[in-house]
Amino acid sequence: MKPRWPMIVLCISVLAASTYSYPTKDEYVVFADNNQKSTVPIVDTTERPLAPVKMTDMRVRSEVALRYARTLVVTRVHNPDKRAQEVTYRMLLPETAFISGFTMILSGKSYKAYVKEKEEAKQIYTQAVSQGIGAAHIATKARDSNHFTVSVNVEGNTTAEFEMRYEEFLVRRNGLYNHAINLHPGAFVPKMEVVVHIKESQKITTLRVPELRTGNEVDATEKDPQNKIAAIQRGTNEREATITFTPDIKEQRRLAAIYVDKTKEKSSSEKYIGYSSDEEEDDDDNTVLGQFVVQYDVDRTDNNEILVNDGYFVHLLAPTSLTPLSKYVVFVLDTSGSMMGRKIVQLRNAMEAILSDLKPNDYFSIVEFNSDVKVHELKEADEEPSPTNSHYYSYFESRPSTPVTLVPSSPATAQNIAKAKVIVSRLNASGGTNIFSALDVALNLVQKGAQKKNETEPLPKAAAVAVTSTEATQKKGKELEPIIIFLTDGDPTVGETNTARIITSITEKNSGEKRAALYSLAFGEDADRTFLRKVSLRNEGFMRHIYEAADAALQLHDFYRQVSSPLLSHVQFLYPSKQIKEGSVSKTQFRTINAGSEVAIVGQIADDVTELTPEVSGFCGNDDGVGRKRYQISPKVTVSRNKDESLPLERLWAYLTIKQLLDKRDADDDQSIDENSPEKKALAIALKYEFVTPLTSLVVVKPEQTNAVDVESVDKTWGPAPSFAQGGLPLALDAAQFPEALVEDEVDSDFYISSPRPITAKQPAYATTTAQSSDNIELYEWTESLLNPTNNSLVFNDDGTEVILELSSDVDPPKADGGDGECSNSTSTSSVGANENAGNVCVYLTRCYTARSITADDYQKSYCIVNNNNNRYAGICCARSEVDKNP
Repeated sequence: MKPRWPMIVLCISVLAASTYSYPTKDEYVVFADNNQKSTVPIVDTTERPLAPVKMTDMRVRSEVALRYARTLVVTRVHNPDKRAQEVTYRMLLPETAFISGFTMILSGKSYKAYVKEKEEAKQIYTQAVSQGIGAAHIATKARDSNHFTVSVNVEGNTTAEFEMRYEEFLVRRNGLYNHAINLHPGAFVPKMEVVVHIKESQKITTLRVPELRTGNEVDATEKDPQNKIAAIQRGTNEREATITFTPDIKEQRRLAAIYVDKTKEKSSSEKYIGYSSDEEEDDDDNTVLGQFVVQYDVDRTDNNEILVNDGYFVHLLAPTSLTPLSKYVVFVLDTSGSMMGRKIVQLRNAMEAILSDLKPNDYFSIVEFNSDVKVHELKEADEEPSPTNSHYYSYFESRPSTPVTLVPSSPATAQNIAKAKVIVSRLNASGGTNIFSALDVALNLVQKGAQKKNETEPLPKAAAVAVTSTEATQKKGKELEPIIIFLTDGDPTVGETNTARIITSITEKNSGEKRAALYSLAFGEDADRTFLRKVSLRNEGFMRHIYEAADAALQLHDFYRQVSSPLLSHVQFLYPSKQIKEGSVSKTQFRTINAGSEVAIVGQIADDVTELTPEVSGFCGNDDGVGRKRYQISPKVTVSRNKDESLPLERLWAYLTIKQLLDKRDADDDQSIDENSPEKKALAIALKYEFVTPLTSLVVVKPEQTNAVDVESVDKTWGPAPSFAQGGLPLALDAAQFPEALVEDEVDSDFYISSPRPITAKQPAYATTTAQSSDNIELYEWTESLLNPTNNSLVFNDDGTEVILELSSDVDPPKADGGDGECSNSTSTSSVGANENAGNVCVYLTRCYTARSITADDYQKSYCIVNNNNNRYAGICCARSEVDKNP
């Protein structure tokens, strides 16, 4: 048996997630001593217990510009004991986010993480191990959430600081952007502050901050109670807003108690493993505060907007005033044995609500599948329940399928919806999972098309099609929009079970003008999400994970609402080839754009172009709700070569391009990797912009050695969770209990810890100032409320004018080109440290000793600008006697 050693663990966890992205699996990080030597001290039980490590403060800063959120999380922990202790920093990020930076400040030294290609990072790890250098490789699963964990030694009587950055594009759903930050600090924090700054190009029309949520709920609505202690400050131009949330210990305890009450019905597999203290012992949920959410939308007077900055553009389209297209929905519902119990009840409840949302001009069919496939006929509702009173499609390996007449679709009348609700109320779970046959039948229904029960009775004639002349356009004008909603909780077990063959066959069959959008719902943890994601990506749709929780029915209904009102179909964005750089534009064709959503196209503008003139075309619904007509717009925008630092269009371009290239990689059958493959292109962009993606790894430097251990994918079962003793001391873990072989093909994102490598002062500094910052800005605590972490500057309003003043990371504070000049009334209204016998000069703020003790309000009254080499640095009007004064 391998040696064991205990460690003090402080689990610092912050989750910024989309609506359903919350922790679903327990994850442990284990370090073993294979060489009988460890730099982590062994706890001597004969001595007094170690004083528990304390988290002193936690700050979250989010800069949201044009729906693109850049978030910085800074946490500090203090080791009050004279002996060193092991501290574990942990974060879980949403599936939509890319980590873009991580720094540790330990004993006054700053250690920055860097991004490497996965294979190169693995080589670094392997080489470190072979040379006897301490290293650790922790595998994570990126599709659900990015698990980030670092364990480090914190010296006695010192403070450690961790800075994490991540970026994500906020997707509009149900008419709102939702920016969510889950607060799982692991302990009650004396100083906690969350600041979200929003800056949009259009007026912010809706802005809500609901009460903290559990993270296992659908999006909040206007009916939900609002956060009473969140302060909202709107800008004078109504395009900006700052939301500040600073819960004290008393409020944190109240929120934690509410969280526990809301999550009592969750199963033990849904519990979040966090931090145990003397007070909380093993009840980790006692320090989970919940999910802090900011919801907003912008003015939709012009549903089409193009923004240009520094050679990049973003084209946003969110139609709101169009009549929804009539649709034909085929519900494909899994009723196999694994759906037994709560799942089938939740499915019935969800379908009852979903059926009520169908519109009068819609058509629908219900396909139930287990070992067999059944297309329900509405007359079943008038009969006694019987397994033989409907049409069956029997697909068994032992016999060929028997062709049967397809049951006609049903118009969504009130009477038909009532009958359909009776049918879904009778759904029961049994048998296997015949996925291929179910999807094959659904496509047969789509290709047959919506029709009246009387085959000779035509569909309602569409109104005259506007702006059309070809026969193809007239034909499209009479079509319904086909949608397949496919729900399953498992793998194919009956009939065709090879998922690759299922995807190929379904994709080949789903073609032509009646090609349907296929949306897959993975219900619970056992569904094959990789397979479902691929089959949806190949068939104009996407996959969503429905968590098996108390509100699963609400999750299902909420998902349906997002795709149930198509406003545009067959949408195409066309950009003149001479106006854009070849290969730089993201996805330009969309099967549908739904109500409450938004599409974004990004690209690079060709050199010397002065105007961008794209064309957007598609089909929208007729005013009478029947049929469709041509949609076409031709927006224009003047191209300016000026650079606006507040518009992150270049990083937005990189982010969306990587996301879409990864989707293309996952959807393609051809997995060859050459220079022009989606994977290679995505990798090159990820490395350039330092994004941690499924193709790259974050290499974290670590100043203390820890012997190597490989931890397998979080999908593997590692046995029972370790119990925690009082004081946060976990019981000793034997590494032999855990797998040692890394399963590389199951890993989507990971990071490494390797040998020491301190950051020098010349390396790029992070926006939040650290103990290593050359300008000692951390001594000026009042700067936190004005700090813009994106461009390392102080930002505030002066009589309605936005003032942006740069901060310096150089060793020597910047000085004005002409030397220290006297302050003038035009630059400040007061000075600090002034007296009657001293003159006042404009100097960089860290040169003014008195500036340490002022407030942010004081600074806004006494600021000035230090012009140095065309840079505008943050200056302050300071008494000469206080300039460069030593403490």
